Amino acid sequence: MIELKNVSKSFDGIEALKNVSVTVREGEVFGLIGTNGAGKSTLLRLACGVFKPDDGLAIVDNMPVYDNVHAKAKLFFIADEPYFFNGATPKDMERYYSSVYRNFDRERFYLYLNSFGLESRRRISTFSKGMKKQLAILLGLSAKTEYLLCDETFDGLDPVMRQSVKSIFAKEMQERQFTPVIASHNLRELEDICDHVGLLHQGGVLLSKDLEEMKCNIQKIQCVFSSKEEEKRLLKQLDIVKCDRRGSLLTLTVRGSREEMIAMFAAADCLFHEVLPLSLEEIFISETEVQGYDIKKIVLG
Repeated sequence: MIELKNVSKSFDGIEALKNVSVTVREGEVFGLIGTNGAGKSTLLRLACGVFKPDDGLAIVDNMPVYDNVHAKAKLFFIADEPYFFNGATPKDMERYYSSVYRNFDRERFYLYLNSFGLESRRRISTFSKGMKKQLAILLGLSAKTEYLLCDETFDGLDPVMRQSVKSIFAKEMQERQFTPVIASHNLRELEDICDHVGLLHQGGVLLSKDLEEMKCNIQKIQCVFSSKEEEKRLLKQLDIVKCDRRGSLLTLTVRGSREEMIAMFAAADCLFHEVLPLSLEEIFISETEVQGYDIKKIVLG
């Protein structure tokens, strides 16, 4: 488990993170959402011990991670712009990481390299941005660390490659103890892979929740009531997050289980009602608007 406890970090008097607490549980995919400048990269670098917190603690499996070789051996960090040695080839980088990570799987690395169509003896400087990202991910997976921290992992990858990487993550999680932490500015990229999602904004965590819990406890309902009296009666019983009206049609975002909402509206005097699933984007918009933030501006642009 990775734990950041009340961590703060500043650079040249500019506060990047302020009193942030985040917990990443083992065996889950943790998605970290936030715009550029929200503090995602700083948080990941604190989590893997590249930076030392000004305040608070960064802990991996009950060990402080900064300046701790044993803790860092459990982590592999992939930066937004991966670093490779000047003039290096994938084979050179494999030799280097093999010397750093004792469980580095050379055989698997070259199998992955071949599957992705990357040449082992070609200079990395001639690779495209997407190819460099692919190589960094393959090195991280082959290192066989328990935690893989990825900063904007899917940025620069085409849709096919994105799905391929997600599939490999899922396969690795089935085969061994493996926990990916994926930071992105794009909410939609993470919906189909994450178990837990945290929203970072201006150096603080606005929201950190299990995705399944969020999806199970908030519903979207479209309905038309038979009368204004029946509408008022039922609305008083609901925990409403958001209400939109177009003529007689109401679109409600409410807290509660799907089963509860189906039963409640089936018993009500409605001309029409339908309980609809929400996307991760809709859930986050609803949750953050309640807290006074507009996620459409924060994350979706």
